[in-house]
Amino acid sequence: MTETLTSDVKIIVFQLKDKEYAIPVNQVRSIEKVQHITRVPGTIPFVKGVINLRGVVTPIIDLRKRFQIDEEAFTDSTRVIIAALDEMEVGLIVDSANDVLDVSADSIEPPPVIVGGMDTPYINGVVKIEKRLLILLDLSKVLNDKLEGPIGTEG
Repeated sequence: MTETLTSDVKIIVFQLKDKEYAIPVNQVRSIEKVQHITRVPGTIPFVKGVINLRGVVTPIIDLRKRFQIDEEAFTDSTRVIIAALDEMEVGLIVDSANDVLDVSADSIEPPPVIVGGMDTPYINGVVKIEKRLLILLDLSKVLNDKLEGPIGTEG
């Protein structure tokens, strides 16, 4: 059964550089402070490595690198959003996790056509709330697009 956007949707809002992004809260397990990341040789460039989170080895994706945004050093506000999609659980490094919002389905518009836009394949829609524009990510494309199999395995 697929989820349809016919009612209110709860989203987690986070920041990368100067843009606000969002993912549905039902795909988020937790939000953590950055901890020691163990590098895994041979993984694709945007996979930072793995962490041991409460006994579970979790792959960590640098969303700045994934979206080809200049990398910056982690700060006190840098967070790892632990997200789950199907059977896969991953950590997404973000600059900060700002809000949890309830948005109505009619405030979500289809992704705009952006000429030369780098992150358009990952966009599920754009949420308009007052003067804010939030980019709603499609986690399945963020995690699986151009991957040669499961994240963190040799390919």
